[in-house]
Amino acid sequence: MAPDDPELAILGEKVDHKRSRYPYAIVWTPIPLLTWMLPFIGHMGIAMSSGVIRDFAGPYFVSEDHMAFGRPTKYWTLNPSKVKGGTRGWDTAVSDASEEYRHHMHNLFCDNCHSHVALALNTMHYDRSTSWNMIKLCFLMLIYGKYVSVCAFLKTWLPFLILAGGAVTLALVV
Repeated sequence: MAPDDPELAILGEKVDHKRSRYPYAIVWTPIPLLTWMLPFIGHMGIAMSSGVIRDFAGPYFVSEDHMAFGRPTKYWTLNPSKVKGGTRGWDTAVSDASEEYRHHMHNLFCDNCHSHVALALNTMHYDRSTSWNMIKLCFLMLIYGKYVSVCAFLKTWLPFLILAGGAVTLALVV
């Protein structure tokens, strides 16, 4: 995309891949081993209006500006005009969700980084909805998420393709 692409600018804030700044966005990165087998499953965070990312990185810990599994490989920019309270509502909801998750034990299957993002979206009533959940977010990130680069795409899909290719080859040989 061109640097002057209007899709990159929302209310004066611009996506900056080099600094990992994704204003009003949900971000995603692969989890080694897990994403290699199921490439639609990964680690998710949500950015403040400034683009600084917050992610539920482990038990009782929400990181800021350093995602648990590395820099984002995908992002999905949301529209702050669909937030109850606009920019202030967005930032307050992300901060409140982060504070809440500083008191949560991490559970890979039912209370995880996706749940943290869902709580933020539910709190801000994004798109007039309070039914955000980890399954919905996983599916929507798969559909609407944009890769930050070709290398990011390969980081996500190449290990899976190598493992799948090896499994198919092994199945055909045996």
